[in-house]
Amino acid sequence: MKFIITGKNMDVTGGLRAAVEEKIGKLERYFTPDTEVRVTLSVEKDRQKIEVTIPVKGSIIRSEQVSNDMYVSIDLVEEIIERQLKKYKTKIVDKAQGSGELKREYIERDFSDGDDIEIVRTKRFGFKPMYPEDACVQMELLGHNFYVFRNAETDEVNVVYKRKGNTYGLIEPEL
Repeated sequence: MKFIITGKNMDVTGGLRAAVEEKIGKLERYFTPDTEVRVTLSVEKDRQKIEVTIPVKGSIIRSEQVSNDMYVSIDLVEEIIERQLKKYKTKIVDKAQGSGELKREYIERDFSDGDDIEIVRTKRFGFKPMYPEDACVQMELLGHNFYVFRNAETDEVNVVYKRKGNTYGLIEPEL
């Protein structure tokens, strides 16, 4: 695995780098040697935060953890990612998925012109057609509350979202 470790509001010490590579390196058995692992360590007041992003075929495994100690955050994030990987593997085994890579481009813009509504971030990414169930799995892997996707059955843009009671909802356009 190839680690890209950066720090926000802090210097990444050799000890922190070693701890990240050791802990996240335990997941090496799940990935090819050229898999890129992006790790961002940040400090805000008493909050020690780690964000880990690992792109895999058509999906992204992502987790962030916050605690009072960076080493505790590193331990927590490793456990979460391992759980996500097991869930992802189960999903792949249950249903064969396409092997195309999903290209994601992230663009940040500042549109401040004094209006009440201000868009502070814009994300652009390619759509891979998928079924609503696959979109729910992707939403869980990203740790989000909703996910926008192109429905493989209707070729329309749809949204899946989390509901109370661990259920999901689907928003589709009215024809």
